[in-house]
Amino acid sequence: MGIKMINNISVIGAGSWGTTIAALIGERHKVNLWVREKELYDIITKERVNKWFMPDLKLPDNLTVVNELDVKDADLIVMGVPSQFMRETAKQISVKEDAIIVSIAKGIEEGTYKRMSQIIREETGNKNIIALSGPNHAEEVSKKMPTATVIASENKGILNDLRGILNRDYFKVYPHDDIIGIEICGAIKNITAIATGVVDGLGFGDNAKGSIITFGLTEMNQFGRFFGAERKTIYGLAGVGDLVATCTSRHSRNRFVGEKIAEGKSFEEIKKEMHGMVAEGVRTTKAVYEFSRKNNIDMPLTSQVYKVLYEKKELKKAISDLITLI
Repeated sequence: MGIKMINNISVIGAGSWGTTIAALIGERHKVNLWVREKELYDIITKERVNKWFMPDLKLPDNLTVVNELDVKDADLIVMGVPSQFMRETAKQISVKEDAIIVSIAKGIEEGTYKRMSQIIREETGNKNIIALSGPNHAEEVSKKMPTATVIASENKGILNDLRGILNRDYFKVYPHDDIIGIEICGAIKNITAIATGVVDGLGFGDNAKGSIITFGLTEMNQFGRFFGAERKTIYGLAGVGDLVATCTSRHSRNRFVGEKIAEGKSFEEIKKEMHGMVAEGVRTTKAVYEFSRKNNIDMPLTSQVYKVLYEKKELKKAISDLITLI
């Protein structure tokens, strides 16, 4: 399929990243943005701003907001829902056989331990699936700050189609051949970001944070290589690049969760402070912890994050045990 054939584009999910990608596409192409919440749909329709998630981003005229999940005629579909809702959402849509589907979510499904592209393929039967990942904070992309991202697919022939739609002077899109690595790295880095948030919240400083990021990279490599992820992916934009950005940025939701845990906040209090935003690393931690235990993958950092999140382990004890284990 050539670029000129992509006439009907839909973005599913109006969180910060979905809204930003839809706005980026809308600079040059007509695009539909599906908004699940009727209240938010009404706000965006009236004010042309997503006040819940991207209040400073004025949406382009090419962008149409929709509340009905109908993408059966779409040539390009961007799946922008959080990873824990991916299967449920993919089940609800009918897609053309030659449509291109792009996952911009980062996570691993609990129970099945599947990547987002695998879930989309299972539920839609579509084979033209692309994963997009990298150090891509929506807040910076929306302000046209320089950003690089990578895209990968088992069907390499469709990568240039998507690149033609997304590539901008400020948003550089690099085709890649390792969809497994891209998706694994995108999921794992969120676990490390929660840990660095804890370090920040406890006031431990940059030395400790640097150590935690290094431990996280080691685990990203171990977990990724188990699935066949390539070394160049782990040490590239989707691996190290995204890991560093997520662990150090004030925009990182996962780092924010760790920081608030260190302050003694409950999950309910944290959710309220995040105004409905989802930190995907919380659920991914559980999935990765369970899988690593079943398959004897040594992941001490993930184990301690899991114990803090799900077993209410005392933070300083978790850090002490981590240092002992390594």
